[in-house]
Amino acid sequence: MLKSFKNIILLVISLSVSMTSISCQSSSDDAVEDSPEIITPEEQEDDYKLPNIDLSNWKVTLPIGNPTEVLPPEILDYATNETLKPFMYNDSIEGTLVFYTYPGATTNNTSYSRTELRELMNPEDKGDTNWTFAQGGYMKGTLAMSDISKDDDGDYHRAIIMQIHGRLTDEQRDLIGEDDNNAPPILKIYWTDGAVRVKTKVLKDLNASYEELLETDAWGDDDGYTFSESVGFGKFTLEVKVSDGRMEVILNDKESVVYDDIHIEKWGVFENYFKAGNYLVSKDSDAFSKVQYYELEVSH
Repeated sequence: MLKSFKNIILLVISLSVSMTSISCQSSSDDAVEDSPEIITPEEQEDDYKLPNIDLSNWKVTLPIGNPTEVLPPEILDYATNETLKPFMYNDSIEGTLVFYTYPGATTNNTSYSRTELRELMNPEDKGDTNWTFAQGGYMKGTLAMSDISKDDDGDYHRAIIMQIHGRLTDEQRDLIGEDDNNAPPILKIYWTDGAVRVKTKVLKDLNASYEELLETDAWGDDDGYTFSESVGFGKFTLEVKVSDGRMEVILNDKESVVYDDIHIEKWGVFENYFKAGNYLVSKDSDAFSKVQYYELEVSH
């Protein structure tokens, strides 16, 4: 009898220890389930996106100073450059390079301000080396209008997001007695009320002499072309293809407009350079615009 009683006591103790162990294990499991997720630095870096843009062959013009220009190598450190940071900065959520501008300082021959890149084929000569249509060129950008102000009527302001700008050689400049190398832009691509609109130049007199072709006032504006697809504030891709006597602009690899007429042929006398960014077409005191670029590439 005594032996049976001892066996019963031992069984009770064993069951008690087992239940305590199960209870502790359950509490431990709950603690693990309720603990916060630990994110490693490597995982945090995966969430930080950067734009796919090489700035080695670009300079930027800002709406401050006289105005202010920043060239390589300083432009490569735009993320820490105190002059650039208010106007040109990364959006690490979208993975874009943002260009912000407002009415301020302007360049010669224009009354509007910009935060805009200017192509430098050879950064060491600061823009003296450029290209002709015969040599050809290609620019592709993926971008979006991030934010833009409205006028007093409630309509969005406009911004130029890409350009091809003409340039006189030193010999051409001296031939017509100009004091700078400026020539008209053969291509302006606008963001206007959610649409992409293209403007180019046409020669006023097709019989103009070589010297007359070089004059800015020899060229007028065409009627323009608006792509049928509305881009709104979404991401879109533009391609600009230039060759001898031909210029093509393509939106989202779906729709294109081609210029291959006598006006483009005559334009071949000029040198050119690409531009991309944010050129705000407004002088309203409260106007502003933010254009973000995901990708930008140029080749010749």
